[in-house]
Amino acid sequence: MTLVVAEYDPAIAFFTGVLGFDLVEDSASSTNDGRPKRWVVVRPPGGRTGILLARADGDRQRAAIGDQTAGRVGFFLRVDDFDAQYRRMADAGVTFVGEPRTEPYGRVVVFEDIAGNRWDLLG
Repeated sequence: MTLVVAEYDPAIAFFTGVLGFDLVEDSASSTNDGRPKRWVVVRPPGGRTGILLARADGDRQRAAIGDQTAGRVGFFLRVDDFDAQYRRMADAGVTFVGEPRTEPYGRVVVFEDIAGNRWDLLG
Protein backbone atom coordinates (compact mmCIF):
# COMPACT_ATOMS: atom_id res chain seq x y z
CA MET A 1 0.00 0.00 0.00
CA THR A 2 1.06 3.58 -0.46
CA LEU A 3 1.06 6.49 1.97
CA VAL A 4 1.44 9.94 0.45
CA VAL A 5 3.84 12.05 2.53
CA ALA A 6 5.19 15.58 2.32
CA GLU A 7 8.88 14.57 2.34
CA TYR A 8 10.76 11.28 2.43
CA ASP A 9 13.28 11.74 5.24
CA PRO A 10 10.90 12.91 8.01
CA ALA A 11 8.51 10.09 7.08
CA ILE A 12 11.33 7.53 7.20
CA ALA A 13 12.41 8.90 10.59
CA PHE A 14 8.86 8.61 11.95
CA PHE A 15 8.23 5.08 10.74
CA THR A 16 11.66 3.72 11.70
CA GLY A 17 12.51 5.80 14.75
CA VAL A 18 9.10 6.27 16.34
CA LEU A 19 7.15 3.20 15.24
CA GLY A 20 10.18 0.88 15.04
CA PHE A 21 9.58 -0.21 11.44
CA ASP A 22 12.39 -1.52 9.25
CA LEU A 23 13.55 0.46 6.23
CA VAL A 24 13.32 -2.19 3.51
CA GLU A 25 14.29 -0.07 0.52
CA ASP A 26 15.33 3.48 -0.30
CA SER A 27 16.33 3.64 -3.95
CA ALA A 28 16.61 6.35 -6.54
CA SER A 29 13.85 6.20 -9.11
CA SER A 30 12.07 8.48 -11.54
CA THR A 31 8.52 9.58 -12.27
CA ASN A 32 6.75 8.56 -15.48
CA ASP A 33 7.94 11.79 -17.06
CA GLY A 34 11.56 11.36 -15.92
CA ARG A 35 11.77 13.53 -12.82
CA PRO A 36 13.76 12.12 -9.88
CA LYS A 37 12.00 10.49 -6.95
CA ARG A 38 12.75 7.75 -4.43
CA TRP A 39 11.28 4.30 -3.93
CA VAL A 40 10.96 4.06 -0.13
CA VAL A 41 9.46 1.00 1.57
CA VAL A 42 9.07 0.44 5.32
CA ARG A 43 7.44 -2.39 7.25
CA PRO A 44 6.97 -3.56 10.82
CA PRO A 45 9.70 -5.91 12.09
CA GLY A 46 8.92 -9.44 10.97
CA GLY A 47 6.12 -8.16 8.73
CA ARG A 48 5.69 -9.25 5.15
CA THR A 49 3.61 -6.32 3.93
CA GLY A 50 5.43 -3.09 3.21
CA ILE A 51 4.28 0.49 2.98
CA LEU A 52 5.48 2.63 0.09
CA LEU A 53 6.15 6.16 1.31
CA ALA A 54 5.45 8.32 -1.73
CA ARG A 55 6.29 12.03 -1.72
CA ALA A 56 3.33 14.05 -2.96
CA ASP A 57 3.65 15.17 -6.55
CA GLY A 58 1.27 18.00 -7.42
CA ASP A 59 -1.60 19.78 -5.75
CA ARG A 60 -4.03 16.87 -5.80
CA GLN A 61 -1.59 14.55 -4.01
CA ARG A 62 -0.56 17.26 -1.53
CA ALA A 63 -4.25 17.70 -0.66
CA ALA A 64 -4.46 13.98 0.23
CA ILE A 65 -1.61 14.08 2.76
CA GLY A 66 -3.03 13.05 6.11
CA ASP A 67 -6.54 12.45 4.79
CA GLN A 68 -6.13 9.35 2.67
CA THR A 69 -9.06 7.66 4.41
CA ALA A 70 -11.29 10.73 4.86
CA GLY A 71 -10.59 11.03 8.59
CA ARG A 72 -11.35 7.38 9.41
CA VAL A 73 -8.91 4.89 10.83
CA GLY A 74 -7.49 3.24 7.75
CA PHE A 75 -4.39 1.48 9.05
CA PHE A 76 -3.75 -1.00 11.84
CA LEU A 77 -0.58 -1.78 13.78
CA ARG A 78 -0.78 -4.90 15.96
CA VAL A 79 1.97 -5.24 18.57
CA ASP A 80 2.85 -7.89 21.14
CA ASP A 81 3.43 -5.45 24.03
CA PHE A 82 0.77 -2.75 23.78
CA ASP A 83 1.82 -0.84 26.91
CA ALA A 84 5.50 -0.66 25.93
CA GLN A 85 4.70 0.47 22.39
CA TYR A 86 2.17 3.03 23.63
CA ARG A 87 4.73 4.49 26.08
CA ARG A 88 7.42 4.56 23.38
CA MET A 89 5.11 6.41 20.99
CA ALA A 90 3.85 8.81 23.67
CA ASP A 91 7.43 9.62 24.69
CA ALA A 92 8.20 10.36 21.02
CA GLY A 93 5.33 12.87 20.83
CA VAL A 94 2.87 10.84 18.76
CA THR A 95 -0.63 12.34 18.70
CA PHE A 96 -3.24 9.99 20.18
CA VAL A 97 -6.96 10.43 19.59
CA GLY A 98 -8.44 9.48 22.95
CA GLU A 99 -7.15 7.14 25.61
CA PRO A 100 -6.30 3.43 25.33
CA ARG A 101 -9.30 1.20 25.90
CA THR A 102 -10.03 -2.48 26.19
CA GLU A 103 -12.25 -4.08 23.57
CA PRO A 104 -13.21 -7.74 23.09
CA TYR A 105 -10.35 -8.07 20.58
CA GLY A 106 -7.72 -6.46 22.86
CA ARG A 107 -6.27 -3.09 23.82
CA VAL A 108 -6.63 -0.28 21.28
CA VAL A 109 -5.93 3.42 20.84
CA VAL A 110 -6.12 5.61 17.74
CA PHE A 111 -2.99 7.53 16.75
CA GLU A 112 -1.95 9.78 13.90
CA ASP A 113 1.11 9.16 11.75
CA ILE A 114 3.48 11.93 10.67
CA ALA A 115 1.08 12.98 7.92
CA GLY A 116 -2.06 12.91 10.10
CA ASN A 117 -3.52 9.61 8.88
CA ARG A 118 -5.33 7.69 11.61
CA TRP A 119 -4.18 4.26 12.75
CA ASP A 120 -5.32 1.79 15.41
CA LEU A 121 -2.55 0.60 17.71
CA LEU A 122 -3.73 -2.87 18.74
CA GLY A 123 -2.41 -5.23 21.40
